[in-house]
Amino acid sequence: MSFEVRQNQGVPGQIEAEPFVVLGPDQVHGPVLISVPHAGRVYPAEVRAQSAHPHEALALLEDRYADALVTGLEMRGYRVVIAQVARAVIDLNRDPRDIDRRMIAGMPHGQALIETAKSRGGLGLFPRSLPRVGGLWRAPLHWDQARARIASVHAPYHARIEQEMRAIRAACGQALLLDVHSMPPLEAARFGGGMRPDVVIGDRFGASAAARFSEIARGVIARHGLRSALNHPYPGTYIAERHGRPALGRHALQIEISRDLYLDSRLREPGQGLAAIRAMVADLADTLREEAGRDSDFALAAE
Repeated sequence: MSFEVRQNQGVPGQIEAEPFVVLGPDQVHGPVLISVPHAGRVYPAEVRAQSAHPHEALALLEDRYADALVTGLEMRGYRVVIAQVARAVIDLNRDPRDIDRRMIAGMPHGQALIETAKSRGGLGLFPRSLPRVGGLWRAPLHWDQARARIASVHAPYHARIEQEMRAIRAACGQALLLDVHSMPPLEAARFGGGMRPDVVIGDRFGASAAARFSEIARGVIARHGLRSALNHPYPGTYIAERHGRPALGRHALQIEISRDLYLDSRLREPGQGLAAIRAMVADLADTLREEAGRDSDFALAAE
């Protein structure tokens, strides 16, 4: 999966690298697609030079080694799309209009943007700041660089997800995207009964996936001795919103897995729990594939 990142001298901010890799068989083998948008660890030299902090601060944005959670799924017949470019460069789980104006220099007048709680909090399309870290950059990002990042990283990633979902829908009657993330350990006090969830499933309150898929996911998670929550505090963001259309036979589930379950005590490197969580994710994918495949048979027969 390693590749070189070079800066295009003709287009400021253009990243000449594979923004993602696609693993798995050439042909569709079932209705489930896997994506991992926040585990990228490629930081172009331009990005490192503009950081106001050591690299470790930017790495806090990563879903640390979430790609390790899906290792081997390609060998089980799944197509797996894994982002390579770091979230600090551009956030693939944000609307391309979700831009904090304070992050951008040289923006044309009247540029159509949206303002969300994420961008107001410093975590828009181009992350601006982090709690207990502060501002991430020495200077604002120029608008030409911002557009180049959208064109070279964000747009191709979502175009590929769309392509894969269309192909699966055509072959199987319906498609289900399992969007894999990790989260900082949640505080038990935030949840009733003082029991924190280990995994949060997001279906945008039923808008991005049929409710039965979320309930099946909760059952699998429980089978592995873990606690789950549905849509709280992570209901799913742009990827689920964009690619989940249950009425059209396209479903998207976001899953957030607590990092202390599979990383070491410093939450930096893979830990002893990795194998168990990887097995849970594989079981989740297999069980969803079975359920979605059962429904696909009916969908294809109806068509």
